Parts: sequence; structure tokens; C-alpha cells
Amino acid sequence: MKKILITGGAGYIGSKLVTKLVDFNFEVTVLDSLKFSSKSLNHLFQKKNFFFIKGDVRNKKLMKELVKKNEYIIPLAALVGAPLCEKRKSEAVSVNLNSIKQLMKLVKPKNKIIYLTTNSGYGVGKQSKYCDETSPLNPISLYGRTKVDAEKTVMAFKNTVAFRLATVFGYSYRMRTDLLVNNFVFKSVNERKLTLFEPHFRRNYIHINDVVDGIIFSINNFSKLKSNIYNLGLSSANLTKYKLAQKIKEQVKTLKIKIVKNRKDPDQRDYYVSNKKIERKGFKAKTKIETGIKELINIFSYSDEKIINNY
Repeated sequence: MKKILITGGAGYIGSKLVTKLVDFNFEVTVLDSLKFSSKSLNHLFQKKNFFFIKGDVRNKKLMKELVKKNEYIIPLAALVGAPLCEKRKSEAVSVNLNSIKQLMKLVKPKNKIIYLTTNSGYGVGKQSKYCDETSPLNPISLYGRTKVDAEKTVMAFKNTVAFRLATVFGYSYRMRTDLLVNNFVFKSVNERKLTLFEPHFRRNYIHINDVVDGIIFSINNFSKLKSNIYNLGLSSANLTKYKLAQKIKEQVKTLKIKIVKNRKDPDQRDYYVSNKKIERKGFKAKTKIETGIKELINIFSYSDEKIINNY
């Protein structure tokens, strides 16, 4: 049985990933400080192959012990998103970057690292080109800079697979509605209107289930993927914000879309992304954005949750 350590495993991606790994009979240990959620893993505590530790990823003594006990390490613990990192700058650097530097001093040749970063490191892409793994990185936020620097740190260790994630959408046990698709659908269901700034801005997207499947694919195919960085997104979902809003309107017929001219979006990311490298290795994201929108409409129509974000 493969032993896997996941830091930040109670979060948006982590809680879905841990659940599937446990179901697939991996032995999973989660380390999480539970700053955002203490309920997202409740359904797993009776599982014999699931172990939970409440703690801080910056605790060197604890991390040394856990790294020694586990073969695979998936460090998800982070302050995620530009707004949160701008509010807590020192902590963002400490958790997102310095804890990774510490981790890489603790790993041994037997360890295998699967690192998730963000394709927001591309910043602003060229209008006529898709960003691939060789494209220059130009992060435009502290969050992006910490993740780019952390990626460089983990890639110095040959037993590493790194994924640059597209903007993730879909339901999780620890929900987030500050992510763009989730946010747009939440507002469409609850307010019946969307206000767009710079609607031509482009982004790539991926359903959370495909992120989880991509990680499990990398565990099962580690030897042929290692020592490489891969964009991980849905190739059919390179969309402008306006096109995304239109796709939501196809399912929320009463939605009104308002475009505000001559006003900048606080999020200046603008790029299309190529996912061909990971697809050539045998993995392709498959959940259509229309399917994800329908899922989110059902969830937000049923739930009385208020907006859930990371800041």
C-alpha cells in the first residue's frame, strides 16, 4: 500500500483528493491547521487507511517525522489566491515558499513529490499565442511569485512532478466561491446578474475532479512523468470571461450580463494555455465546463450557504 502525505488536505482540492485516494486504498496522512474548515474530512475518520494530524506545515520536527514515514508527498498547504496573500504578506511567503524550502531539505531519495502550482505565473500572455511550459513566467501578484519560486525549489529534486493548474471549478467538501467559475455561477443563481470588467480577458479552466484524477494519474505513472512540469487544464475551456458568462446564461436564462467599460479588473491575468504536454503522456481532462456549470447551479440552488472565500 502506497503511503501518501498531503499537507493542507482539508482544503478545496485536498478534501476531494484525499477522499478518492482513501477510496482507492492508498494510506493517506493529512496534515492541516484547519484555519478554514474542520468538517471537510469528517466522512473519512472511520476509514482505517486515513490518518489526520492537526498542525503547521512549518513545524520542522513534525514534518521530518512525516516525510520519513511516507513515500509520496503532496504539499497543498498554502495561502491561496492574490487577495489573501496581499492581506497576509509575511505569512504568504512563510507558508507558500519557506515551508517548501524546508520540505526539500528534509526529503530523501525514496520520496516522490507531486507539487501543484498555478498557471497564473504566466501573468499576461501574448494575444495570438498559447502559454506552454516553456513560456516565460511573469507573475503579477505576490501569490503568483511565491508559487513560481516554490516551483523552482521543488524542481531541483529529480523525483518531482509539478502541475500548473488552470482555474479550478466544481463542488468540493470545502467549497470556495471566490474562484471565477464558482463565483460567476453563485452570483448568477443568487443575484441573476453579472458585472464584467475587461470581459475580453482570457483564462483556462479545469474541473476539480479532473485535477484529482490528474494527480492520481501522476502517482500511477510517476516514473514517466517525473522531473517535469505540466500545465493541467481543460483544452476546450480556454475562454474569455464574456464567453464564460454566456455559457452560464445558456443555463440561467434570466441572467443579465452587464459590461462596464473603461474600468480595470482587479485581476489582470490574461492568457490561453496549452495542455498538450500532459495529454501526450496519456492524461486529458474531460469534464466539460457546461457540466460543471450545471453541477454548480444545482448546488447553489439547493444550498443556503453564503459566499465562501479564502479571505
